[in-house]
Amino acid sequence: MLAHAKLLAARRGITEESQLEPLFEMTHNPADEDALVRLRQIYETAGWVLVESTVADIPADLRWLYESGAVTLEQLAQLHERLGVTSAIDLTAAAREGRIAALVSAEVEAAVESAIPAVRSKIPRVPLGRAVAVSDPLLARLRESPFVHWAEPAGSLRRGTDLVGDIEIVVSSDRPADVIETMAEALQVTRWLHRSERRAYVLVDRLQVGVRVADPANAGAVLLQLTGSPAHLDALRMHAETRGWRLSNGELRAPDGTARLTAVEDEIYETLGLPVIPAEIRRSGEEVAVAAAGKLPAFVSRTDIRGDLHMHTTWSDGRDSVEAMVVACRALGYEYMAITDHSPHSAAARNLSAEGVDQQAEEIARLRERYPDIAILHGCEVDILADGSLDFPDRVLEKFDIVLASLHERQGHNAERLLERYRSAMRHPLVTLITHPTNRLVPGRPGYDLDYARLFEIAVETGTLVEIDGSPAHLDLDGDLARQAIAAGASVCIDSDCHRDELLDRQMRLGIVMARRGWVEPKHVLNTRPLDEVRRAIAAKRGA
Repeated sequence: MLAHAKLLAARRGITEESQLEPLFEMTHNPADEDALVRLRQIYETAGWVLVESTVADIPADLRWLYESGAVTLEQLAQLHERLGVTSAIDLTAAAREGRIAALVSAEVEAAVESAIPAVRSKIPRVPLGRAVAVSDPLLARLRESPFVHWAEPAGSLRRGTDLVGDIEIVVSSDRPADVIETMAEALQVTRWLHRSERRAYVLVDRLQVGVRVADPANAGAVLLQLTGSPAHLDALRMHAETRGWRLSNGELRAPDGTARLTAVEDEIYETLGLPVIPAEIRRSGEEVAVAAAGKLPAFVSRTDIRGDLHMHTTWSDGRDSVEAMVVACRALGYEYMAITDHSPHSAAARNLSAEGVDQQAEEIARLRERYPDIAILHGCEVDILADGSLDFPDRVLEKFDIVLASLHERQGHNAERLLERYRSAMRHPLVTLITHPTNRLVPGRPGYDLDYARLFEIAVETGTLVEIDGSPAHLDLDGDLARQAIAAGASVCIDSDCHRDELLDRQMRLGIVMARRGWVEPKHVLNTRPLDEVRRAIAAKRGA
């Protein structure tokens, strides 16, 4: 009986001792004269544990909504059970359509709307690379299932933001129970945050992972709604209204009010007279106006990439041998690749010595004979030293097919001095490419505070490429700087900066995401071109 009262207290969001009196009246046993005293003692010593354990076992957005004070646990349960909300997007749609006011009250609806931005800001975020590492195996399992039409990530993960709050995957399937069972097997689920007919949420290494199974007839609208961003959806709604359509809560309605079911997202954009807007640029709403004007570029894609020009092996800080990287690149269908281990002054655990350059060249020569179907360029990622010189002398650099130059440490230099070091390296005729220019580390280090407009000008002046690096630690250039670079007229290279053969594809895909966020087209990217054009670009810089 006391336990029942305790549970009622937790479920009703009771925070004051005086609020226990009505519950005691509901559960009071006259034979137990000390019941109220005991109930108060239990609440004071352990009642908060009940509340905390209750909210710890629900989807993250609902937890933070409760902790914001906008709703009580009882009201939260009503929203969850009666309206089916499990995320901030669901809450936004319910508030926009007045369903919260109809169920609870207008005051609660206003409180929920006010709390939603803060709710999302409270969600602990993880780097994009970690989110991809968690979601990729699950997506692979779902996509290979015969009862799944398609499966796609949603939200910030699909948009490719640096930091991701949670993972939600939309699955088009008419067998939701089988989809959720596949999720349980793939993730070895032992504890559910939520499980219903078409939705499931779990924790994986303290990261929330959710699957939402959509009716195949309208799954495209669900994916659009859950991908966002809010600014993109608002701009899309306004555009729809100009054409007499209504887009709301994952539903598209024609001017006569009839629902237009959309199995895939493309059908929504097509109906609204727009080209499909890539998820990576659904950010500010600007993209909708650009699309409506017919001015979206042809975005670079994974299939455009012909080779990878930045990777590391056991000659420096890589885990795998040169041959292992060659075999993996061949499996990816690359036309060419470059082995680019670190030079002596790098802070890496191992580095390529001047003597090792010749030995590595001999190994690569043997591999070229063994694998004639892929061009193996012998390169190096050479450090830019404090005085702007390079870490190998020219007589060594001349041996390489391609030279990448990097800043790996600030060495106490201010922005002007760092830019001067970059300038010195880019003026060197043997340097083809500047790697990860900001040298940021996601999420802990923001990178150099440089005049990047000037950096890109120097790149154009000297004919030096700048890199979009797919290493999850760098993701550098990010989307904004990549867009600034191509606007300045610079050419870029999208590389994996990979240290493990099994991650070559994943890290290249992360680089592609950054490039697409920067509105980069294939024509801007060196390694979308055939090998002979890559060689000509290297030779042109050396000749200059």
